[in-house]
Amino acid sequence: MGWPQGLLRGLWRVLSKEVKEQVGTDRFGNKYYYIPEHKNWRGQTVREKRIVEAANKREIDYEVGDIPAEWEAWIRKTRKTPPTVEEILKNEQYRGEMQTKSKDFYKKEKLLSEESRKELLAPPVQTQIKGHASAPYFGKEEPSVAPISTGKTFQPGSWMPQDGKSHNQ
Repeated sequence: MGWPQGLLRGLWRVLSKEVKEQVGTDRFGNKYYYIPEHKNWRGQTVREKRIVEAANKREIDYEVGDIPAEWEAWIRKTRKTPPTVEEILKNEQYRGEMQTKSKDFYKKEKLLSEESRKELLAPPVQTQIKGHASAPYFGKEEPSVAPISTGKTFQPGSWMPQDGKSHNQ
């Protein structure tokens, strides 16, 4: 921010009776301010504001996780009081514990699922499928080359000549 802009902003704060009160700083270096409800120079009531001044001034460098969850809840007015340092440290420790517990749980679950998969699944059955589904003898025994039946038990299509030619032509 250039000096003319800073001068104009300071002059505006004096005229509008806007008093910026710093309520805290986070581990990233962001500063949090509270501006109470006040009346401006025209007599209009201006609602309270909660502002964060980013440590990294460029918007391009801003990431979603750059504001801790506790401070974000205060900025969005889902909590009334700003978070304390002790509360933030306690929550960070809790998040770290939950992360390690979830990793341990994931590893155990992966091992259990591999073991149960081995127990529950039957070994694959080796099947031999002969012929093609469109063949007239699919699912039945294939016709043999040598005749195996006598005249009394003869079944049509159970024997084929050796040269593979049909004599009916």
